[in-house]
Amino acid sequence: MADKPHINLVFIGHVDHGKSTTIGRVLWDTENLPEEEMRKLEEAAEEAGKESFNFAFAMDSLEEERERGVTIDLAHQEFDSDNYHFTIIDAPGHRDFIKNMITGASQADAAVLVVAADDGIQPQTKEHAYLAKTLGIDQLAVAVNKMDLADYGEDGYNDIKDEVSEMIQQVGYDTSDIDFVPISAFDGEGVVENNEMDWYSGPTLVDALDDFEEPEKAIELSTRIPVQDVYTISGIGAVSVGRVETGDLSQGDDIVFQPASDRLNRNIGGEVKTIEMHHEEVESAEPGDNIGWNTRGVGEDDIKKGDVAGPADNPPTVVDSFKAQVIVLNHPNVISEGYTPVFHVNTAQVSCTFTDLHETMNPKTGETLEEDPDYIKQGQAAKVTITPQQPLVIEENDDIPQMARFAIRDMGQTVGAGQALEVNEKE
Repeated sequence: MADKPHINLVFIGHVDHGKSTTIGRVLWDTENLPEEEMRKLEEAAEEAGKESFNFAFAMDSLEEERERGVTIDLAHQEFDSDNYHFTIIDAPGHRDFIKNMITGASQADAAVLVVAADDGIQPQTKEHAYLAKTLGIDQLAVAVNKMDLADYGEDGYNDIKDEVSEMIQQVGYDTSDIDFVPISAFDGEGVVENNEMDWYSGPTLVDALDDFEEPEKAIELSTRIPVQDVYTISGIGAVSVGRVETGDLSQGDDIVFQPASDRLNRNIGGEVKTIEMHHEEVESAEPGDNIGWNTRGVGEDDIKKGDVAGPADNPPTVVDSFKAQVIVLNHPNVISEGYTPVFHVNTAQVSCTFTDLHETMNPKTGETLEEDPDYIKQGQAAKVTITPQQPLVIEENDDIPQMARFAIRDMGQTVGAGQALEVNEKE
């Protein structure tokens, strides 16, 4: 483990804009991808008839991904820059796999938005930027990729920069803090060194990552660890995998899983026996750490993705309903009471019903526009009451903001996003 500060970094953007190739190039050019590994990837790419994908194969290890040339699942890779130790989460761009992208973004401290110079803003570019902001990613860098296809020209770069600047400002990012870096991941230009673009005097991509600020760790808040996966490992037993969102976890702690305990009508929890990070056993973990841990008495069938671990004396909050502020990003019609899309809360995905519409608001100023509206529509913000259809853990934004945010999906797209303001705890 590096002694440098740690940042979880997610690469987001439209399918085929070169996210996986950019990551492969970053790993290779920072000497975090061994030559032997690269040779294997080149052979695999050649075998699959996708020679231009060899860097992308560094992240796409599933056979189906290699055949299709798209990223389905989340992959993690480590690399060191001068200032930080990064864990890269490669989030899928393809719309079929956006659920996985939401999980990846919910685990990240910072993001690189990859936009192809020849293609500009596409539907997922905008959707990913919205989701990143909603899911609490405040630090962003933009990689204007495929500059080789724009002959490394300044005009092509400026067009994309202007277009993307306008879009991310609408989402709520301050563009004065954001680096727009022209790169060609395929040729290796602009990632660690820039030889082709003498008109550009800004940072390379890796320099831009080094400019990020160390994320504040919410260590003083109560411990919350959303479960991303559960495995059985011989000799150890059931191992839960997830990212520590808030608080800390130490060997010997007494924890409980919710809503697993609620779902199975018995206490699912116990003493933390072992914690592993980057394949090494550690004594404790803190916010931002991606860990696997074993809990005494908890089996693989007891817990699942979407459950949340917390202290036995301050368990994660399972709700009957909650009052939320939402913004409708993308809906063809109107949203009225009774509407039941899928809510993504950290790693959980639960159908939830809009049971009460309290007021619509101006999304920029927060002022009330209409009390007790009949419906809300695209572009509007509103205060609403939401009732989950299955047990769900969500916390109040004032208490644990990392566990209060959600994205709303329906019809294969992101409909909206928001945060829980008040929760009505389940008895």
